[in-house]
Amino acid sequence: MHGEYKVVDGKLVVADLEVRDGKLTDVQISGDFFLEPAEALADITAALNGLPAESSSEEIITALDQGIPVSTALVGFSVEAIAIAVRRALGVAKSWRDYEWQIIDTDPMSPAMHLAVDDVLAREVAAGRRAPTLRIWQWDRPAIIIGNFQSLRNEVDVEAAERLGVQIVRRGTGGGAMFVEPGSAITYSLYAPGELVGHMDFAASYAFLDAWVLQALKEVGIDAFYKPLNDISSPKGKIGGAAQKRYSGGTVLHHVTMSYDMDAEKMMQVLRIGREKLSDKGVTSAAKRVDPVRSQTGMTREDVIARMIGTFKTLHGGTDGAISAEEMEAAEKLAAAKFETEEWLRHVS
Repeated sequence: MHGEYKVVDGKLVVADLEVRDGKLTDVQISGDFFLEPAEALADITAALNGLPAESSSEEIITALDQGIPVSTALVGFSVEAIAIAVRRALGVAKSWRDYEWQIIDTDPMSPAMHLAVDDVLAREVAAGRRAPTLRIWQWDRPAIIIGNFQSLRNEVDVEAAERLGVQIVRRGTGGGAMFVEPGSAITYSLYAPGELVGHMDFAASYAFLDAWVLQALKEVGIDAFYKPLNDISSPKGKIGGAAQKRYSGGTVLHHVTMSYDMDAEKMMQVLRIGREKLSDKGVTSAAKRVDPVRSQTGMTREDVIARMIGTFKTLHGGTDGAISAEEMEAAEKLAAAKFETEEWLRHVS
């Protein structure tokens, strides 16, 4: 039985094993990682051999933590990575290719509709009525999208936004405020089965779900990397940020907005970005924190998105799909009942 796991920005971990009488036997862990001292590899295999084959990720991790000497250095991998590889060998940890992904490049929509579509599609995946999906957003107007738990008055200059024709909406996920304009942002959502990241903590799942887009950005010449908890960054500055929501049916909604181009002056007029928020960023201006994709590639937004979709299909598969009429109708009702209302927008005033 054979399983592999590539750590995001790290090394490959491979597990080969047998199962006899319901227990792991003849376990071999290999890969291009670094381990000091080298003799600790024997401690790893000893901790795994004899474990029940139905062991959870947490139980495998606990066994490894107890069996590996505290002074051991695992470089480029972790006990969590070993657990994932072992569970993949057993066929109980899923990878991207275990699903038939749909890819949707939507027509321009209002900000409230985008948020409603996110919720509807995530619930459809959770209910098993829709395949796991990657959706590319297209904006039909300038907007500020604040996080679920942010204070409207602290984050947004409402008068300036109204004067400049910028619509304000509140999304269902946490995180910080985003300023977007048509043609200036690259936004996408993943509606992923929870079991794809069920063996990871929240921090690891953010990086894992965006690893494909980091590769796409590198393919267009951007030295992109993940900055915990939820930022996509580069040596020249922040590119974008991610947010997540977990649904009871097991689906993970993971959406990201990256800056393709940016009107920094307008952004600073409509967003109230205080000194406290920037105090740990090492910069004095929020505008300097964001370095758009366009300035680093020169490619059109459409070409960057096409490269992203191509990279996703190469790595994880996927076929072109669409939002159904029933899903659109449900989203329209949800937008009107929730995301377009003053009550939802101002639930944290």
